Amino acid sequence: MEASINDFIIADLPIRIIFASSRYNGMHLLRSFEPFRVSHFEGEPYLEMTIDDSTPPIPKARRERIRTFDTGNGDTVVDLLDNGGYQFIIRDIRGYDCCMLQSDKGFHHCRVALNGNYDMRCYGLNNAMMLAFGFSSAKSRCLLIHASLVRKDGYGYAFIAKSGTGKSTQVSNWLRNIPGCDLMNDDNPIVRIVDGQPYIYGSPWSGKTPCYRNVKARLGAVTRIDRAAENSVEKLPPIQAFANFLPSCSSMKWDADIYHEVCDTVTQVVETTGIYILHCLPDAESALVCYQAIGIKN
Repeated sequence: MEASINDFIIADLPIRIIFASSRYNGMHLLRSFEPFRVSHFEGEPYLEMTIDDSTPPIPKARRERIRTFDTGNGDTVVDLLDNGGYQFIIRDIRGYDCCMLQSDKGFHHCRVALNGNYDMRCYGLNNAMMLAFGFSSAKSRCLLIHASLVRKDGYGYAFIAKSGTGKSTQVSNWLRNIPGCDLMNDDNPIVRIVDGQPYIYGSPWSGKTPCYRNVKARLGAVTRIDRAAENSVEKLPPIQAFANFLPSCSSMKWDADIYHEVCDTVTQVVETTGIYILHCLPDAESALVCYQAIGIKN
């Protein structure tokens, strides 16, 4: 078996994934990436990920433990390397090591070693790709956000909230009750500032809903869901808008360079886009009330 090279465009950024020869690893672990595949791209990849199970761990003398964080589906251990890069150990909900991710400081060149059965390898590699993309793209004014995303008349409307609060329910209500809507992504879309304007993209990561679409739209609004006894919409002033939007964005507070880039991009989104709170019931009327308040009418 020979190494395989696979090229993709995600949020208009060129990504290359290289699999070393292996009987276990290949693009069958990343089926959600297929809609983003290209035959080639010009220039160097923005992010290059090499998957090679023979990659050794970085010696303990060269790394410092930053933290272990709970992803909701497992734990991820983060070590800072003496060259400014990182090593991550990604564990599943049972606590099993699925993946080791090593990166340079900018997350532009990464290596991965996988472990375990098919499900563990899928889980580990998808999470490694999401981490690497989210952090490498920060300097290109990108935000990987936790949101459900619906499109209407060429604009994307992102709904943010804690898991289980009603993002997908609100998007479903838009799809059922507002003609001309379609689902762009249901968990991890990408916001990117292009020529001073915010756009939002589908991505290879969409949670439990298999919606992996290579689509792009102008960002129409960002709306946080708040359960309430009646339906109403509140537009947030800039400081509150920043505070409500930032927690939905993937970031590393311990890496000052990346965190500052994320905060700068959030500021640009707040300056160019309406940020709202939808106080709502999980009903059809909430979608109509919301669209009337936030929708951009052509």
